[in-house]
Amino acid sequence: MVIILMGVTASGKTTVGRMLAVELAYRFYDADDFHPRANIDKMRRGIALDDADRRPWLEALSDLVRRCLAGHTDAVLACSALKQSYRRSLLIDPQVRLVYLKADHDLIRQRLGRRQGHFMNPDLLASQFATLEEPREALWVDASLDPPEIVAAVRRQQQI
Repeated sequence: MVIILMGVTASGKTTVGRMLAVELAYRFYDADDFHPRANIDKMRRGIALDDADRRPWLEALSDLVRRCLAGHTDAVLACSALKQSYRRSLLIDPQVRLVYLKADHDLIRQRLGRRQGHFMNPDLLASQFATLEEPREALWVDASLDPPEIVAAVRRQQQI
């Protein structure tokens, strides 16, 4: 099984994803690690990525999901997956499950104000929400909950 935790920047994908992966003894992957250097440089400068920028990143993530499924490797992937078209390339099998960490602007603004050492420029917050297409078929979890509560909700709802 591959569980994809999606949402805007600072919604808790990495924190929750690591906790969930440890609890389930799954592999953890952070989609940020798959961005080409040019994408990271753009985001650091406050320039929003477009679909062409995201294409090689999404291809790498799709390959990762395929490898996990083919190798029977259970995994958690923290990935923004903001648009339905992006998710289509990741949700390639019934064994891939989507969890949406739903957050509002105020929560994310507060978290970005405290975040240190991440390449995502806080000026990109508006573009994140502008790009976001909320998923219809996903488990929605309130991102304002404490990470252990989110992990428990995911496990309960996904029956894992």
